[in-house]
Amino acid sequence: MHALPLLVEPEHLEPLLGEPDLLIVDLCQANNYAEAHIPGAVHLEYANLLLGTKPAPGLLPDAARLSATLSAIGLTPERHVVAYDVEGGGRACRFIWTLDALGHSGSSLLNGGLFSWANEAHPLSQQPTKPTPSSYWASIGDQVVATRDYIKQHLRDAQVVLLDARTAEEYNGTTVRAARGGHIPGAVNLNWLDTIDRTRNYRLLPDNILLAMLAERGLRDDHEVITYCHTHHRSAHSYVMLRHLGFDRAKGYPGAWAEWGNSPDTPIET
Repeated sequence: MHALPLLVEPEHLEPLLGEPDLLIVDLCQANNYAEAHIPGAVHLEYANLLLGTKPAPGLLPDAARLSATLSAIGLTPERHVVAYDVEGGGRACRFIWTLDALGHSGSSLLNGGLFSWANEAHPLSQQPTKPTPSSYWASIGDQVVATRDYIKQHLRDAQVVLLDARTAEEYNGTTVRAARGGHIPGAVNLNWLDTIDRTRNYRLLPDNILLAMLAERGLRDDHEVITYCHTHHRSAHSYVMLRHLGFDRAKGYPGAWAEWGNSPDTPIET
């Protein structure tokens, strides 16, 4: 199988269906998967990627739980993953970020997900794929994972920029979803939905437009950019966008605002 880029188009994926070293992972709701999915895709419950414990449900599960989850879908270190969903890419990108956190070497996002695949007449199936379980061992690194303490230590670091992927209302504190509203000091705001082109089946906007949006907010590809939202769902999409655009030092904050806004000792701005 030819090497796939981080962002793969449906027409480039279709000829590869059935390749043994390719694992297509569907992160839609179970009922969406039953209704229609990419032939050969295995289904993965999104909740299995999250710790799921308040006040910060978006934190990563431990390595043992991730190992069991990834073994159950048949992942091996050699297999290249293509992930997709039907909600703009947030779930699929959270999976890709998780694989990056584990040091998995090959993963791609289907640009537009099931929207682009189905609306552009690519094949669909209702036949569930039963994966052959593997023995995948997950080991969580810190290269793409930012913690609350790490961010607190780098709030005045000019080389570290925080990108808040939430709505403007969440960012400025008029919509409050934690004990406190607002944003992490110094963070810039780019709503993840503003980076998606609804006229092109929910693909990412063209690279030049995205780069201009980032430049307007003072982001350069030599910055370490840490993305966050409320549970690192929306901001996982921002993380993959940054990686696609050449921001090789991108990280994600899985604790996100759910953790930061509920912590009594973290500074905030509104």
